Amino acid sequence: MPSPLPDDLADLIASQFRLLGEPMRLRIIDRLRSGERSVGDLAGDLGATQQNVSKHLQTLHTAGAVSRRKEGNTVFYSVADTAMIEMCDQVCGSMERRLGAMASVLESLQRP
Repeated sequence: MPSPLPDDLADLIASQFRLLGEPMRLRIIDRLRSGERSVGDLAGDLGATQQNVSKHLQTLHTAGAVSRRKEGNTVFYSVADTAMIEMCDQVCGSMERRLGAMASVLESLQRP
């Protein structure tokens, strides 16, 4: 039987889930999965202000989820912790399976 999860570790794990609990941060991580992007590029792609995207990128950077590099006046971000993408993929896969099961049930209810 596995040992109980220590409180400190549970707190750290919960902070990672809170980090991804904000939809804009999920969208940013998703856009960064294909490679490095600038704040302006991300803002345009997400239909958000640069200020809003920068705020979320700062949070992700502080948590170690993304890295950044500066080139002139432009800051580029990329995924630093690939576990973030893996977590998103796991949750997406789970949602797809659940939605597929629900669709099957609904389809069976609609048959005469």
